[in-house]
Amino acid sequence: MVEDVVGCKWSLGVLAAVRNGVRRPGAIERSLPGLTTKVLNERLRKLVRFGLLEREVYPETPPRVEYRLTPFGARFAEVLDGIERLDRELTAQEVPRSRPPATRSGTSGNRGS
Repeated sequence: MVEDVVGCKWSLGVLAAVRNGVRRPGAIERSLPGLTTKVLNERLRKLVRFGLLEREVYPETPPRVEYRLTPFGARFAEVLDGIERLDRELTAQEVPRSRPPATRSGTSGNRGS
């Protein structure tokens, strides 16, 4: 489940949008340029199936549907926040990577005789 959610940029974007208060499918789609209705619907169904989002259908005409994080979805979002913090820390540190020592090759012909 984690791999399926984290490995998909649209799933993460949809979760972020819902978390930021964008609850209706049309608004979610507009908030994520490049996201198609088909992919959005697939992602929403999958996130509901995983228990990260809940879907509420209002008995109105025309029908209105809204999504919100479940308690499990909120906990999952906290885990993602922790991963993002770690990523920022690593980026800020810019740990210099040690290079392997240069090897001398006897075939170069540039020996100082």
